[in-house]
Amino acid sequence: MFATVMTMLCYAIGGLGLFLYGMGQMSHGLKKAAGQKMKQLMESMTRTPLLGFATGTMVTSLVQSSSATTVMIIGLVNAGLMTLKQAIPVIFGTNVGTTATAWIVSLTGFKFNIVLYAMPVIGAGFLLDIAGRSRKARNLGQVLLGFGILFVGLYFMKLAFTDLRGDQAAEDVWGWLAFLKGRVLLAVIVSTLMTMVLQSSSASIAIIQILALNGAFGEDWNAVLAMSIPFVLGGNIGTTITAQIASLRANLGSRRTAWAHTTFNVVGVALVLPLIYTGLFATIVLWIAPWEVSAGTIMLTIAIAHTLFNVVNSLLFLPFAGVLEKIVISLIKPRRGEVVERAVVLEKHLLSTPTLALQQAKREIIRMAEEAMKAVKCACQGLSQGNIKLIDRTRQVEDVVDEYQIEITTYLVELSQRQLSEDVSVELPVLLHMVNDLERVSDHAVNIAEIAERGIEQKLSFTEDAVTDSGAMIQEMYDMFENIIAALEKNSIQAAHAALTSENKLNRMQVRFRRSHVQRMTDGACSARSGLIFIDLVDNIEKIGDHLTNIAQSIIGGIQWESLGTGTLSGEYEAQTDDPE
Repeated sequence: MFATVMTMLCYAIGGLGLFLYGMGQMSHGLKKAAGQKMKQLMESMTRTPLLGFATGTMVTSLVQSSSATTVMIIGLVNAGLMTLKQAIPVIFGTNVGTTATAWIVSLTGFKFNIVLYAMPVIGAGFLLDIAGRSRKARNLGQVLLGFGILFVGLYFMKLAFTDLRGDQAAEDVWGWLAFLKGRVLLAVIVSTLMTMVLQSSSASIAIIQILALNGAFGEDWNAVLAMSIPFVLGGNIGTTITAQIASLRANLGSRRTAWAHTTFNVVGVALVLPLIYTGLFATIVLWIAPWEVSAGTIMLTIAIAHTLFNVVNSLLFLPFAGVLEKIVISLIKPRRGEVVERAVVLEKHLLSTPTLALQQAKREIIRMAEEAMKAVKCACQGLSQGNIKLIDRTRQVEDVVDEYQIEITTYLVELSQRQLSEDVSVELPVLLHMVNDLERVSDHAVNIAEIAERGIEQKLSFTEDAVTDSGAMIQEMYDMFENIIAALEKNSIQAAHAALTSENKLNRMQVRFRRSHVQRMTDGACSARSGLIFIDLVDNIEKIGDHLTNIAQSIIGGIQWESLGTGTLSGEYEAQTDDPE
C-alpha cells in the first residue's frame, strides 16, 4: 500500500513538473518563433467571437482534448499572441469540440495514447533546438520540445491514478455510487473531483459511458441516463483544473483566461441544474435521440447529453463574452509587483485620417516612454537593493516596451503608405526614431539589470563614494526622463531644454566618476570586479541620456525631420560636455 501511494505521488509530482516546464518552453518558443506573424494570424482567426468560437471547436475536435486546446490558448495569451478578449470565445468552442471524443468512444471505442505521439515530437523538437541552422528553426524546436514535454507530463499525472481508469477498477470505485441517484449536486461534485484527478473530461466521461454500458448504474436505462447527466456536467467543471495548472507560472492575462474557462463552466452548470432536478434535461435528450435508450444506445445517448449541454451553454454565453471578460478582470487582480501589460491602442480605421492617426501614435509613444522609465527604475532599484524580483521585473517591462515598438512602428509604416500632408510626412520619420530610441533605453535598462544580477551572484558591493556617485547619476537620469515625458505630453520646449541640461550633467558625471573610480581601484579601496560593474553602470546611464537627448532635440525642433542634424542645439550641448569639470 505504501509503495503504491509513493508511486502515485512520484508520478503526480514529476508529471506536474514536466507539465509546467513544457508549458514554459512552449510559451517562450511561440513568442520567439511566431512573433508578430502569429499574432496577426490569431487576430484574423479570432477577429469576431463567432469565428473564435468556430476555431476553438475545430481545433479541439482535431486534437481530441479540450485540455490541450485550453493549454495552447493559455500559452498564446502568456506569449502575448492572443488577448483575453480573443481567447474567451475560443474557450467556448473548446467545450463543443471536446464532445467529439464522447461520440468516438460511443461509435468506435477509440483510445488515444498521447505519449505515442508526444515522444516523436520531443525528439524532433530536441534535434531542431540543438541542430537548427537558423534561429527560426531553433525556436520552432523549442515549441515542439515544450509541447511534447507538456503532454508527457500530463500523461504521467494521469498515470499516477491509472488504477482508477481500468474497467474493473472503475467499477470498484463507482459501483457503490448507485446511492447518488437523485443527489444531483453531490454527483456533480464527485465527477468534478474525479476529472480533476484524471486531468481530462474526455477520460471521465468515457468512464461514465463504460460504467453505464456495464450496468454499474442499474438496468433501467432512462434512470441510468438521468444519473449519468450530472457526472457529465461535473466533468466540464473538473477539466478546467488543467487550465488553472497551466496558468500557475503564467502572466495575468493567462490567469484571467483560465478563470474565464472555470467561470464559464461553473455558471453554465449552475444554470442547467434546475432542469436536471426536474428531469426536463433528460426528457429533452430523449426527445432529440432518434432511438429508445437501451444497452446498445446508452453510450450514444450520453454523448448527445454532453453535446447538447455544451452547444447550448456556449451559444448562450457567446453574446456575453464581453461581460465575462469584465467579470474576470474585476475578480482576478495583479499579484503584488506584477507587470501588467496594457494593450497598445492603435485604431486601424483612423489611418484614413492621418492627422488623428498621428495623434494616436504620439499618445502611445508617451505610454511607451513611461514603460521605458519603469524598466530603468526597476533595474536601478534592483541594483541598489540587491532585489532579484526587481531585476526579473525589468525584463518583463522590457518585453512590454518591445511590444510597443512593434505595434507603433507597424502602425506608422502603414500610415506612411497613405496619402499624407507635408506636415504629417515630416513628422513620421521623427516619431519612428523616437520609438527606436525608447526601445534602446529599455535595452540599456536590461543591461543594468544584468549588471545588478552579476553583482548579486558574485556578492560584490560598492564603496560609499561609489554609492554616492552612482546615486547622483541615477537621480539625474530620472530627472531627465521626467522632463522628456513632460515634454512629450505637453509638447514643452522648456522641458526638453531641461532634459538637455541633464544630459550635459550626465556626460560630465560619467567622465568624472570613471576617473575617480579608477583611482579607487588603484588605491585598493575597490576590487576590480566591483570597479568594472560601476563603470558599466555609468556607461549605460550615459547612453540612456544620449537616446533621451535625441528625443529632446526632436521636440525642440518641432518634430520636423529637416530640423534634425543641423548641429545647432546638439553641437552647443556637446561642446559643453567636452569639459569634464
